[in-house]
Amino acid sequence: MGRLLVVARLAVRDVRRRPAQAVLLLLAITAATATLTMGIALRGVTSQPYQRTRALTGGPDLMAMVEPLKGPPADVRALRALSRASGVVAHSDVFPVTWTVLRTGRQTAQAMVEGRDPVPGRIDRPKLTAGSWVHPGSAVVERSFAQALDLSTGDRITMHGRSFDVAGIAVSAAIPAYPQVCAFSCMPSRQLSNYVPGLIWLTKSDASGLASQAEALSYIMNYKIADPADARSLAAAHNSPSLTAPYIMSWQVIRDQDAQFAENDRRALLAGSLVLAVLAMASVIVLAAGRMAEQTRRVGQLKAVGATPGLVTTVLLAEHLVLALLAGAAGLVIGWLTAPLLVHAGAGLLAAPGAPTMTPSAVGLVIATAAGVVVAATLIPAVRAARTSTARALADTARRPRRSGWLIAVSARLPASLLMGLRLAGRRPRRVVLQMFSTAVTVSGIVAVLVIHAVNHLQRGGSSPLANPETRSLNQVTLILTIMLVILAAVNAILTTWATVLDARRSSAVVRAIGATPGQISAGLSVAQLLPVLAGALLGIPGGIGLYTVAKNGGPTVIPATWWLVAAVIGTLVALAGLTAIPARIGARRPVTEVLGLDSD
Repeated sequence: MGRLLVVARLAVRDVRRRPAQAVLLLLAITAATATLTMGIALRGVTSQPYQRTRALTGGPDLMAMVEPLKGPPADVRALRALSRASGVVAHSDVFPVTWTVLRTGRQTAQAMVEGRDPVPGRIDRPKLTAGSWVHPGSAVVERSFAQALDLSTGDRITMHGRSFDVAGIAVSAAIPAYPQVCAFSCMPSRQLSNYVPGLIWLTKSDASGLASQAEALSYIMNYKIADPADARSLAAAHNSPSLTAPYIMSWQVIRDQDAQFAENDRRALLAGSLVLAVLAMASVIVLAAGRMAEQTRRVGQLKAVGATPGLVTTVLLAEHLVLALLAGAAGLVIGWLTAPLLVHAGAGLLAAPGAPTMTPSAVGLVIATAAGVVVAATLIPAVRAARTSTARALADTARRPRRSGWLIAVSARLPASLLMGLRLAGRRPRRVVLQMFSTAVTVSGIVAVLVIHAVNHLQRGGSSPLANPETRSLNQVTLILTIMLVILAAVNAILTTWATVLDARRSSAVVRAIGATPGQISAGLSVAQLLPVLAGALLGIPGGIGLYTVAKNGGPTVIPATWWLVAAVIGTLVALAGLTAIPARIGARRPVTEVLGLDSD
């Protein structure tokens, strides 16, 4: 037979003989590749809704605002001078702007109020999705802000002691949608994490009437230019650090702000896929180590019939590589189908987001990631096994365990189960670190979700009870990542316990031969896994808080209630104890004579 056919047959036979391990490996790599696929597929999917919204609403190419200083009022002449700049072909009227507190009877929120004419102009014509445009005594609410406040036409709102009917709900491309309004329109003193206004349109006279001595009017003006593609460079050329000069923003910046929903999700998924790939590699490392321990004699048999170390290495790699390719394909399909569920154009845009796209290079990246994880984790142990001498591999003698004086002294007076568990953990320090790292990352994801819930709870109970759409979106992505992390943690726990069972099969058989019960052996094997799990769970608490802080780019962070964190640690221990108990009990019940007889075959 040809070498390729031999390798293929042996790989298929290995998969068929060990289906449980094959399924666990598929789960680990599929979780990582599916998350990576979702992150790649979300690139640029919100561009289409913004462009459609901009076309339907006569979106401006440039927007400029002047703000009042403590003494003089805002300089409207600077806005009019900009309309005569080179490249500007049209402009809107000057609109007054003020900020106030809005009350609905049930909720309180901050609001940016813009005064408009009863008849919309050619530039920035907000598109009504319900009701009618502004008239005296009425208000039109930007759609994503209305959704957060649960407002509809006919409701009443109060601002600065005056009551207004909600005449309509509208969408605009001139100012970022809620909660990104402050990206353009807020004064520096308002650009705080707890100041999140939404946009309200009133008539010019009503908006001017809301201004007070402490809250003087600002003014905004919109412009069209000859080549919209030059908007960013034109804004940069005319922006000035002077406090009295207009602040100018291009339509590309508005687009980018409105795309924050999907972009934040994409970045979180890409970062999460990197962590999952590392955890998947840890799973493969543990699985490969266990498989090499199982196949020591097989390596000797292959070499005895003439196989070269290169062929032996290929045989040991082939099974894992085939499973990696299958898992990569499964991850592509799952990620492709799941990505549309995560796309949020937001209520502030019209039309649905574009369909996620996967280029051939992106598909190649996902498949290469799956294969790379397996090769990186399996190559070294495979080469090491292939270089084992034929006589030693055929003998398959037990390796002499590492002995540590301090470990023996600490564990000598412990109960039998704890003694065996502590010594088993001490003999494989690298495996202990892998298990601790896996648990820490998993608990970090769980704690991050708890922090999000704590932040939402605080917002509902505070002066700004609105649910932030970005927080809800981040909550969904974090939940998906946590599910993936839990899957990988479960896979790691089972594989690590099974590898420990294989490593300790002879020593466990000897201990049973001198009087230990299967229950004590099983408990000792479980303890060997739970010690690093406990350490990893405790490390996951600050890790989860830090993960949320980084994801929010310095936004508010609330420490969850102590009992939530304690429940997360205890729940992790209970869940992983149940997962480790299954392979531990199976390994502990193997007949002693069968295990010890391996040395004399």
